[in-house]
Amino acid sequence: MDSTERPRGPHLEWTVVASDIGPLFLAATPEGLVRVEFHAGPDRIDRMTGQLVSRLGADARRPAPGEEELLAEPVRQVAAYFAGSLRRFDLPLDWRLSSGFNRQVLQELGRSVPYGSVVGYGELAARVGQPGAAQAVGNAMGSNPLPLVVPCHRVVENDGGIGGFGGGVETKRQLLALEGVLPQPLF
Repeated sequence: MDSTERPRGPHLEWTVVASDIGPLFLAATPEGLVRVEFHAGPDRIDRMTGQLVSRLGADARRPAPGEEELLAEPVRQVAAYFAGSLRRFDLPLDWRLSSGFNRQVLQELGRSVPYGSVVGYGELAARVGQPGAAQAVGNAMGSNPLPLVVPCHRVVENDGGIGGFGGGVETKRQLLALEGVLPQPLF
């Protein structure tokens, strides 16, 4: 199927958008945004689309700019976030790539940790009724299929350290600086 042809069965749209932290891969199904990936180079894009097609049983297409059906609003909101005019994403999310404890933690994170704030791994574990499960919360952050939109960059070490990040610690620093939590990085 060519990339402009409309899929006949279950489908997802994907695109890559420029951002202050590099190219972002976005994918959506009719249920909502399903995947965000940092540092979206050609190899990563091929890998992500292949994984999504396999896991979701859907055809993937990359619409021409301005012809997005499923991605128009996510693309607009990502641009607004980086422009500093959006502080909370308001998008339907397709949670099929997350389940169980991980999904519970990620949904709590999205509900309770607003723009410009951070939470410790242990505190987030306590918020989902699992005090002492800080390491499991870290694993949930690492499995987040929707980083940026579900703000795992806002989760830090309980002792105040920045903690890890699937998009790289420097990307996490840049996002926290954008939100006013850290000083702007020096370049």
